[in-house]
Amino acid sequence: MKLSVVVPVYNEEAVLPLLFTKLYAVLDAMGTSYEVVFVDDGSSDRSVALLHAQFEQRPTVTQVVALARNVGQHLAIMAGFDHARGGYVLTLDADLQNPPEEIPRVLEALESGADYVGTIRRSRRDAWWRRAASGAINRLRERTTRIHLADHGCMLRAYDRRIIDLLRNGGESNLFIPALAYTLARHPVEIVVAHDERAAGQSKYSFARLVRLNFDLMTGFSLAPLQAFSFAGVTIALASMLFVGYLAVRRLLVGPEAQGVFTLFGIAFFLIGVLLMGLGIVGEYVGRIYEQVRHRPRYVIASVQSAPEQRE
Repeated sequence: MKLSVVVPVYNEEAVLPLLFTKLYAVLDAMGTSYEVVFVDDGSSDRSVALLHAQFEQRPTVTQVVALARNVGQHLAIMAGFDHARGGYVLTLDADLQNPPEEIPRVLEALESGADYVGTIRRSRRDAWWRRAASGAINRLRERTTRIHLADHGCMLRAYDRRIIDLLRNGGESNLFIPALAYTLARHPVEIVVAHDERAAGQSKYSFARLVRLNFDLMTGFSLAPLQAFSFAGVTIALASMLFVGYLAVRRLLVGPEAQGVFTLFGIAFFLIGVLLMGLGIVGEYVGRIYEQVRHRPRYVIASVQSAPEQRE
């Protein structure tokens, strides 16, 4: 098996028929051995039924992994990695914003010697606020981590089998697969690919989920938030000492003053706010440790459909 294509699916019944048509046409035309591993991430619509029907039509090149509940895109992809058999593994979103026609170019980059192929969306067709937020996160990430991805949000990516095995054996509960794979790669490359509007349906990433995902990226690969808070704490402590000294001298020279009461309250509230923010940052790291040490399963599989020779 040369190529495995892992496709996470979550409530995509509107777009799946078109995805099947385009994806299999591209893969058949490539003339190489392949399989498509669809991972249903706890969909509540007819996505699972459509995936089962597609398996019945193409059982020799299709696997359907249905998860018991929604665990998120990256853990769903990891479930696909656990079932993929190809020497090369490619991930693709089900929404067709990354056209399957770009798959041969990504595979060609792998065959040219890369072990990790990232992609950069050309003329990105997302809302302006998503493009602006993505640009800001990219700049912040490059300043605080060693991960240099021009477009970390594009899931059309490909990995050599060595990278897949390392990801599977890592055991991390909180995953941001493109960034983690980048840290494991010896010869990572990025290429520019086309980007279209969604063929149907709506994005499953709300603004809150995007913020959470990028916060996971930051805390998963950098200690910068903790270090920044430590530096801010030292700075504020020194400034507070100077201010207390100033108030002591002023009391000796001018005498007691009632006018500064509200100023002191304002300073106290500011410091309390900084303290709570710091506790939140520390709590995020502690929470990640807590989730990791419990050793709970990353996901629970409800069912798997694959041909008998695939199961062997």
